[in-house]
Amino acid sequence: WGTYAEFVVVPHADVNLVRLPDELDFAAAAALGCRFATAFRALVGPARLAAGEWLAVFGCGGVGLSAVMIGAAVGARVVAVDVNPAALELARRFGAAVAIDPTQVDPVAAVVAATGGGAHVSTDALGSADTCAASILSLRRRGRQVQIGLLSRRPVLPVDRIIGYELEMRGSHGMAAHAYPQMLRLVSAGILRPDLLVTQTLDLSEAPLALSTMDAPGAGGVRVINVGPGPTGPGPTR
Repeated sequence: WGTYAEFVVVPHADVNLVRLPDELDFAAAAALGCRFATAFRALVGPARLAAGEWLAVFGCGGVGLSAVMIGAAVGARVVAVDVNPAALELARRFGAAVAIDPTQVDPVAAVVAATGGGAHVSTDALGSADTCAASILSLRRRGRQVQIGLLSRRPVLPVDRIIGYELEMRGSHGMAAHAYPQMLRLVSAGILRPDLLVTQTLDLSEAPLALSTMDAPGAGGVRVINVGPGPTGPGPTR
Protein backbone atom coordinates (compact mmCIF):
# COMPACT_ATOMS: atom_id res chain seq x y z
CA TRP A 1 0.00 0.00 0.00
CA GLY A 2 3.00 2.32 -0.02
CA THR A 3 4.84 4.14 2.70
CA TYR A 4 7.28 6.96 3.39
CA ALA A 5 10.46 5.67 5.03
CA GLU A 6 14.20 5.45 4.48
CA PHE A 7 14.05 1.66 4.20
CA VAL A 8 11.24 -0.79 3.44
CA VAL A 9 10.92 -4.56 3.26
CA VAL A 10 9.75 -5.90 -0.11
CA PRO A 11 8.36 -9.46 0.08
CA HIS A 12 9.12 -11.61 -2.97
CA ALA A 13 11.43 -8.93 -4.33
CA ASP A 14 12.53 -11.23 -7.15
CA VAL A 15 9.13 -10.70 -8.79
CA ASN A 16 7.96 -7.44 -7.22
CA LEU A 17 10.95 -5.19 -7.94
CA VAL A 18 11.90 -3.75 -11.32
CA ARG A 19 15.51 -2.97 -12.25
CA LEU A 20 15.72 0.62 -13.47
CA PRO A 21 17.82 1.75 -16.42
CA ASP A 22 21.00 3.50 -15.28
CA GLU A 23 19.96 6.73 -17.00
CA LEU A 24 16.64 6.96 -15.12
CA ASP A 25 16.92 8.98 -11.91
CA PHE A 26 14.92 8.24 -8.79
CA ALA A 27 12.56 11.20 -9.14
CA ALA A 28 11.50 10.18 -12.65
CA ALA A 29 11.21 6.56 -11.52
CA ALA A 30 8.93 7.62 -8.68
CA ALA A 31 6.53 9.04 -11.26
CA LEU A 32 6.24 5.62 -12.92
CA GLY A 33 4.78 3.81 -9.92
CA CYS A 34 1.02 3.59 -9.81
CA ARG A 35 0.50 6.41 -12.30
CA PHE A 36 2.52 6.07 -15.47
CA ALA A 37 2.62 2.28 -15.52
CA THR A 38 -1.12 2.07 -14.87
CA ALA A 39 -1.90 4.38 -17.77
CA PHE A 40 0.61 2.64 -20.04
CA ARG A 41 -0.86 -0.81 -19.59
CA ALA A 42 -4.42 0.47 -19.95
CA LEU A 43 -3.73 2.14 -23.28
CA VAL A 44 -1.37 -0.33 -24.96
CA GLY A 45 -3.17 -3.35 -23.50
CA PRO A 46 -6.97 -3.35 -23.05
CA ALA A 47 -7.56 -0.15 -25.05
CA ARG A 48 -5.41 -1.23 -28.02
CA LEU A 49 -4.87 2.46 -28.78
CA ALA A 50 -3.50 3.06 -32.27
CA ALA A 51 -1.93 5.98 -34.09
CA GLY A 52 -4.49 8.30 -35.63
CA GLU A 53 -7.27 7.39 -33.21
CA TRP A 54 -8.94 9.87 -30.89
CA LEU A 55 -8.37 9.33 -27.17
CA ALA A 56 -10.43 11.14 -24.53
CA VAL A 57 -8.96 11.35 -21.02
CA PHE A 58 -11.31 12.32 -18.19
CA GLY A 59 -9.34 13.51 -15.16
CA CYS A 60 -5.82 14.87 -15.56
CA GLY A 61 -4.16 13.96 -12.31
CA GLY A 62 -1.04 11.82 -12.28
CA VAL A 63 -2.67 8.89 -14.10
CA GLY A 64 -4.60 11.07 -16.54
CA LEU A 65 -1.61 13.21 -17.50
CA SER A 66 0.39 10.04 -18.00
CA ALA A 67 -2.37 8.79 -20.33
CA VAL A 68 -2.23 12.06 -22.28
CA MET A 69 1.54 11.77 -22.74
CA ILE A 70 1.42 8.08 -23.67
CA GLY A 71 -1.48 8.60 -26.07
CA ALA A 72 0.32 11.41 -27.86
CA ALA A 73 3.52 9.35 -28.00
CA VAL A 74 1.81 6.49 -29.83
CA GLY A 75 0.37 8.92 -32.36
CA ALA A 76 -3.18 9.26 -31.06
CA ARG A 77 -5.02 12.58 -31.00
CA VAL A 78 -5.84 13.38 -27.40
CA VAL A 79 -8.67 15.29 -25.75
CA ALA A 80 -8.01 16.14 -22.09
CA VAL A 81 -10.88 16.90 -19.70
CA ASP A 82 -10.34 18.42 -16.26
CA VAL A 83 -11.65 21.23 -14.04
CA ASN A 84 -8.15 22.42 -13.08
CA PRO A 85 -6.68 24.97 -15.54
CA ALA A 86 -3.14 24.08 -14.44
CA ALA A 87 -3.73 20.41 -15.22
CA LEU A 88 -5.14 21.30 -18.64
CA GLU A 89 -2.09 23.43 -19.37
CA LEU A 90 0.16 20.49 -18.55
CA ALA A 91 -2.00 18.26 -20.74
CA ARG A 92 -1.45 20.62 -23.67
CA ARG A 93 2.28 20.57 -22.98
CA PHE A 94 2.24 16.77 -23.01
CA GLY A 95 0.53 16.61 -26.38
CA ALA A 96 -3.22 17.06 -25.94
CA ALA A 97 -4.77 18.47 -29.11
CA VAL A 98 -7.87 19.65 -27.25
CA ALA A 99 -8.34 20.68 -23.59
CA ILE A 100 -11.85 20.88 -22.12
CA ASP A 101 -13.01 22.39 -18.82
CA PRO A 102 -16.32 20.67 -17.92
CA THR A 103 -17.33 23.62 -15.74
CA GLN A 104 -17.48 25.78 -18.85
CA VAL A 105 -19.05 23.44 -21.43
CA ASP A 106 -20.86 20.13 -21.66
CA PRO A 107 -17.85 17.78 -21.77
CA VAL A 108 -19.60 15.02 -23.70
CA ALA A 109 -20.84 17.37 -26.42
CA ALA A 110 -17.43 19.05 -26.56
CA VAL A 111 -15.57 15.75 -26.98
CA VAL A 112 -17.98 14.51 -29.63
CA ALA A 113 -17.65 17.78 -31.55
CA ALA A 114 -13.85 17.89 -31.29
CA THR A 115 -13.44 14.30 -32.45
CA GLY A 116 -15.94 14.38 -35.28
CA GLY A 117 -18.41 11.97 -33.76
CA GLY A 118 -16.80 10.65 -30.60
CA ALA A 119 -13.53 9.22 -29.39
CA HIS A 120 -12.29 5.82 -30.49
CA VAL A 121 -10.97 5.24 -26.96
CA SER A 122 -11.95 6.96 -23.74
CA THR A 123 -10.77 6.50 -20.19
CA ASP A 124 -11.98 7.71 -16.82
CA ALA A 125 -8.74 8.28 -14.93
CA LEU A 126 -10.50 9.93 -11.97
CA GLY A 127 -13.03 7.40 -10.79
CA SER A 128 -16.43 9.01 -10.19
CA ALA A 129 -19.93 8.19 -11.37
CA ASP A 130 -20.04 11.40 -13.42
CA THR A 131 -16.67 10.99 -15.15
CA CYS A 132 -17.30 7.30 -15.82
CA ALA A 133 -20.64 8.02 -17.51
CA ALA A 134 -19.27 11.00 -19.43
CA SER A 135 -16.35 8.92 -20.67
CA ILE A 136 -18.70 6.25 -22.00
CA LEU A 137 -21.03 8.78 -23.63
CA SER A 138 -18.07 10.44 -25.38
CA LEU A 139 -17.34 7.35 -27.47
CA ARG A 140 -18.25 6.82 -31.10
CA ARG A 141 -19.94 3.63 -32.24
CA ARG A 142 -17.89 0.53 -31.38
CA GLY A 143 -15.61 2.68 -29.24
CA ARG A 144 -13.56 1.29 -26.37
CA GLN A 145 -13.93 2.43 -22.76
CA VAL A 146 -11.11 1.61 -20.34
CA GLN A 147 -11.91 2.29 -16.69
CA ILE A 148 -8.79 3.12 -14.70
CA GLY A 149 -10.16 5.25 -11.86
CA LEU A 150 -11.49 3.33 -8.86
CA LEU A 151 -15.08 4.10 -7.92
CA SER A 152 -16.19 4.42 -4.32
CA ARG A 153 -19.62 3.01 -5.09
CA ARG A 154 -21.46 1.17 -7.82
CA PRO A 155 -22.26 3.77 -10.47
CA VAL A 156 -25.33 3.93 -12.67
CA LEU A 157 -23.98 3.37 -16.19
CA PRO A 158 -25.59 4.31 -19.53
CA VAL A 159 -26.12 0.66 -20.49
CA ASP A 160 -28.51 1.63 -23.28
CA ARG A 161 -25.66 3.48 -24.98
CA ILE A 162 -23.24 0.62 -24.39
CA ILE A 163 -25.64 -1.77 -26.11
CA GLY A 164 -26.87 0.57 -28.84
CA TYR A 165 -23.39 1.74 -29.83
CA GLU A 166 -21.87 -1.74 -29.34
CA LEU A 167 -19.24 -0.29 -27.04
CA GLU A 168 -16.43 -2.30 -25.50
CA MET A 169 -15.94 -1.94 -21.74
CA ARG A 170 -12.69 -2.94 -20.07
CA GLY A 171 -11.16 -2.40 -16.69
CA SER A 172 -7.42 -2.02 -16.13
CA HIS A 173 -5.70 -2.22 -12.77
CA GLY A 174 -2.00 -1.47 -12.50
CA MET A 175 0.83 -3.25 -14.30
CA ALA A 176 2.81 -6.30 -13.21
CA ALA A 177 6.57 -6.01 -12.77
CA HIS A 178 7.29 -8.41 -15.63
CA ALA A 179 5.56 -6.03 -18.09
CA TYR A 180 7.78 -3.02 -17.33
CA PRO A 181 10.57 -3.62 -19.91
CA GLN A 182 8.49 -2.45 -22.89
CA MET A 183 7.64 0.81 -21.15
CA LEU A 184 11.18 1.33 -19.84
CA ARG A 185 12.62 0.94 -23.34
CA LEU A 186 10.44 3.84 -24.48
CA VAL A 187 11.51 5.87 -21.44
CA SER A 188 15.20 5.18 -22.11
CA ALA A 189 14.72 6.21 -25.74
CA GLY A 190 13.22 9.53 -24.66
CA ILE A 191 9.88 8.75 -26.33
CA LEU A 192 8.14 8.79 -22.95
CA ARG A 193 9.16 11.44 -20.40
CA PRO A 194 7.82 10.60 -16.92
CA ASP A 195 10.28 13.13 -15.49
CA LEU A 196 8.13 15.93 -16.93
CA LEU A 197 5.26 14.85 -14.70
CA VAL A 198 7.23 15.81 -11.59
CA THR A 199 6.36 19.41 -10.82
CA GLN A 200 7.42 19.53 -7.16
CA THR A 201 9.96 17.71 -4.97
CA LEU A 202 9.46 17.75 -1.21
CA ASP A 203 11.46 16.70 1.83
CA LEU A 204 10.11 13.92 4.02
CA SER A 205 9.28 16.46 6.74
CA GLU A 206 6.90 18.18 4.32
CA ALA A 207 4.92 15.01 3.60
CA PRO A 208 2.14 15.50 6.21
CA LEU A 209 1.21 18.93 4.87
CA ALA A 210 1.38 17.72 1.28
CA LEU A 211 -0.91 14.79 2.04
CA SER A 212 -3.43 17.01 3.82
CA THR A 213 -3.77 19.24 0.75
CA MET A 214 -4.04 16.53 -1.90
CA ASP A 215 -7.77 17.15 -2.43
CA ALA A 216 -7.25 20.86 -3.13
CA PRO A 217 -6.63 22.17 -6.67
CA GLY A 218 -2.94 22.74 -7.20
CA ALA A 219 -0.30 23.25 -9.83
CA GLY A 220 -1.00 19.88 -11.41
CA GLY A 221 1.48 17.13 -12.09
CA VAL A 222 3.12 14.86 -9.54
CA ARG A 223 4.71 15.72 -6.21
CA VAL A 224 7.67 13.55 -5.22
CA ILE A 225 8.83 13.10 -1.63
CA ASN A 226 12.58 12.64 -1.15
CA VAL A 227 13.08 10.42 1.88
CA GLY A 228 16.72 11.34 2.37
CA PRO A 229 20.17 9.89 1.71
CA GLY A 230 20.65 6.16 1.62
CA PRO A 231 23.80 4.20 2.47
CA THR A 232 25.42 4.72 -0.94
CA GLY A 233 24.11 8.08 -2.09
CA PRO A 234 20.84 9.87 -2.79
CA GLY A 235 17.92 8.06 -1.29
CA PRO A 236 14.81 6.72 -2.96
CA THR A 237 11.79 8.84 -3.68
CA ARG A 238 8.10 8.15 -3.56
